[in-house]
Amino acid sequence: MQKTQSTARNRTVLVDRDEDGYFIVEVPSLPGCVSQGETREEALENIAEAIALHIEVLEERGELVPPCRK
Repeated sequence: MQKTQSTARNRTVLVDRDEDGYFIVEVPSLPGCVSQGETREEALENIAEAIALHIEVLEERGELVPPCRK
């Protein structure tokens, strides 16, 4: 598993490959925020969008947005 920085609010994301070769990306500071892609680049693009949408939903619900972990 590899750590990298996402462009969406500088969240740390974890990148891993599954048995089918897809890149799975999750955001430890946003439980349940997970995405995937056929390439690493696609997975990172997808998780950036997922992060933005995840945060948007939390804000719309009036819920606390967890801080970025450093």
